[in-house]
Amino acid sequence: MKVFEKSAIFFLIFFGTVLLVGCASTVSRDKVTHTNFCRAKYEAAEELFKKQKYGRTQDKLEEILSKCAGTGYMEKSQFLLAETYFNLEEWIEARGEYGSFVMNFPGSPFAETAAYRKAVSAYNIKFKVSRDETNTTTAMKDFERYLDDYPDTPLRDSVNYYYEQLIERMAEKEFQTARLYMRMDKPQATVIYLKEFLDTYPKSKRRQESLFMITEAYTELDQFEAARSYLNIARTDNAGDKDVLKKIEKTEKSIAKAEAKFEKKLKRDAEKNRVQKEEKEMTN
Repeated sequence: MKVFEKSAIFFLIFFGTVLLVGCASTVSRDKVTHTNFCRAKYEAAEELFKKQKYGRTQDKLEEILSKCAGTGYMEKSQFLLAETYFNLEEWIEARGEYGSFVMNFPGSPFAETAAYRKAVSAYNIKFKVSRDETNTTTAMKDFERYLDDYPDTPLRDSVNYYYEQLIERMAEKEFQTARLYMRMDKPQATVIYLKEFLDTYPKSKRRQESLFMITEAYTELDQFEAARSYLNIARTDNAGDKDVLKKIEKTEKSIAKAEAKFEKKLKRDAEKNRVQKEEKEMTN
């Protein structure tokens, strides 16, 4: 009886072991098959990408991202997907995909490239001076974050170039606002905006125009000394430019003419007030 019981137990253990080994073998084969499937999909996506068939590449990559978790192809697929949008110049989508990649794979060897191209994508999003500067400030923050994370980047010069262009966008918006007030015959508002503009954006390509415009605005306000002070700044900035110096000379004559006219007006007003005062005294 005991021999029978031992035989039965041995049989059960043996059968169970065979079953487990078989299951493990099946799982292993399934895993290999799944990995092979994902590898084949990724290699096909790469070939399509090289042929610049970005739409079809995206279809392959989306399938990998939905089916291939844990196979080692998620990282490459996420980055390549971002690259397709970048090459298609679909900047909003590219920035989103690069951002997702940086968040999901911060230790990836592609992370620095993704962070940089995220910022470049933000820079390339359509910009209009008449609209708010949200896209511009977003791109500036992306570049700032990139430099914070990668202070020794060899791309610093490139980042600085893009950043300067973004600053110029901000400056352009302020300049256009000032110009609008000038066209609306509101010299006081023009002066306020241009003084802020010149202080905040001293290297703007609009600096020379701003100096002449604020000179004109101050002249219209009959503040001739202030007008001349900004004209002198323009003279200093453009000491070697004959064309600009000729314009300065012409503007100086305009200021002098406006000042003479203003002084005559003051004399007329003073004479008018004197006569009115005398008439009032005679009436009393």
